[in-house]
Amino acid sequence: MAESDSTKEPTSDKPTSDKYVVVARRYRPKNFGELVGQGHVGQALKNAIETNRVGHAYLFTGARGVGKTSTARIFAKALNAPEGPTATPDNDSDICQSIDAGEDVDVLEIDGASNRGIDEIRSLRAGVGVRPSRSRYKIYIIDEVHMLTQAAFNALLKTLEEPPPHVKFIFCTTDPEKIPITVLSRCQRFDFAPVHTDEIMGRLREIVDAENAQADDEALRLIARRAAGSMRDSQSLLEQVLSFSSGGLTVESVHSMLGTADDQRLHELTTALIARDAKSALEQADAAILAGVDAGQLGEQLLGHFRDLMVATVGCPPTMLRYCGESMHDELKQRGENWGVPTILAVVSLLDQTLVRIRQSVHSRVLLETALIQICQLPDLQRIADLMAGASSKRPAIAAAEKKNIEMKAAAAPVASPVPAVARPPAGQTSPAAAPVGTASPASSPAALAGSSPAKPVATAGGNAAAAADAAEKKLPTSYPPPQWTDAGVQQMWQWALERMDEMTAGLARQYSKIQLIQEGRVRLLFPSNMTLTKTRCDKPEQKNKLEEAISFVAARRVLIELGFDAQAVVKPTAKPPSTAGERRQRQRQLQTHPWVKKCMEIFDAEVVRVDEPRSS
Repeated sequence: MAESDSTKEPTSDKPTSDKYVVVARRYRPKNFGELVGQGHVGQALKNAIETNRVGHAYLFTGARGVGKTSTARIFAKALNAPEGPTATPDNDSDICQSIDAGEDVDVLEIDGASNRGIDEIRSLRAGVGVRPSRSRYKIYIIDEVHMLTQAAFNALLKTLEEPPPHVKFIFCTTDPEKIPITVLSRCQRFDFAPVHTDEIMGRLREIVDAENAQADDEALRLIARRAAGSMRDSQSLLEQVLSFSSGGLTVESVHSMLGTADDQRLHELTTALIARDAKSALEQADAAILAGVDAGQLGEQLLGHFRDLMVATVGCPPTMLRYCGESMHDELKQRGENWGVPTILAVVSLLDQTLVRIRQSVHSRVLLETALIQICQLPDLQRIADLMAGASSKRPAIAAAEKKNIEMKAAAAPVASPVPAVARPPAGQTSPAAAPVGTASPASSPAALAGSSPAKPVATAGGNAAAAADAAEKKLPTSYPPPQWTDAGVQQMWQWALERMDEMTAGLARQYSKIQLIQEGRVRLLFPSNMTLTKTRCDKPEQKNKLEEAISFVAARRVLIELGFDAQAVVKPTAKPPSTAGERRQRQRQLQTHPWVKKCMEIFDAEVVRVDEPRSS
């Protein structure tokens, strides 16, 4: 929370006729109570002073313009004030005034970007031993400390760990990740947060009143939003707009000065995008660019607008809007609900990618217009999601209706003779002897085990019964008869499971020689002894899971499959007649004209020498 007294005029150094001081310097915080948005830091430093627990090294981190250096100066005044150390230094004293002006001999402000070498740090170490001339402490404020070289940091380590009692270090940085851990561990770290828009707006109102100027609240809010959490940036923008506007600050004058699009233009542009009217969207973008809005700036504003649209759509309160006025919350929510969160997320991602490309290109307008057309071409992702959800909810009802339809059609067919039970092969005879490997044994449907066989229906007038039976046989059932844990029952379940597999998996699984029952819920699938490759492929986790899922669905319980070889079953390759010379030449000509072969010949500078006969699997 901010520690800003709204009833008190902000302190400032009034400009003189011969020397003008900018707003950001004139209204710089001079005590802990004037810090805006950094109450946690000010309270911690005040408590350290009041309890006599002041450390020897501090690290202030945060984005630009959030008050790091200002806080360092306030802390230095609190430590070196004549009546101090005190949390409320007297700003009228000579020491405090010289610290505010950056002229105090005992408070040294060093720019780490321009004094980053080891020689500068050696000079600093030489001066550390010298006692302060008139103050209590010699305080070193090093701004942008992360710019120091590794050698400079190493030279500073010993002094930083055990400095003289009269020395204090205050480091300020916007990139603490670049500071060595050995330095971080020797400092007390305070993270400065970005200043909230409302807090910036309140401070700007105080400055406007102190300057005897006129400004609309929405104009100040617009400046605060543009500052993106930086108090110094907001004050610089305010001074720029004050110089531009002679009568007073209005929203129009702020947009004109900053080169940004107003809310009405963004509203019309997003309306065209939501309506998927690419022509109107490009016209709105063209009008904005002609009015002085940069294409990249328009893209950033559009991204912010869709961010607020996303926030409002998911149900966040108006106070969470960052780029649009709170009065637009209800309208944004209604628009977002009509468009759908999935589509909004896709737009945000597309705009973010476009902005990255714009920063790296000189054709910013073309890239922005391309992104607008792409947004207009986006499918209605919310409608697609709703259709998928509706289809998922209707799937059980559709499956039940299909099952009932199958049963009705099967019942309409004349009853044929019952299918005999699957008999076990005679002793000494294996399954391949009864049927060739690679073809599955004929399997009856679940309806057949129930007592009827639609496989051979008796023709009726018009053949409707036969057609109904064929249609019922082609559709996979949604349930099967209770499993029979015998060799014949397992064989039957396996045939049904083959029907449920995809073509590739079924093609591999049909090359089995026999399937055996190990125990209830566990079977063994055997392949001919010379089909090692097929067995290896089926034994891969992905294929094996498909096999187990299919038979588990049939058995209505978990069924595990073990794979092995049948020593008595061997697949004999089919003998083919030798190819004639003409066939070999024809095959070679075909291969030489194949695109892939031609590409290989081109890459490797090769030629086709011989075409071998394909080997039997």
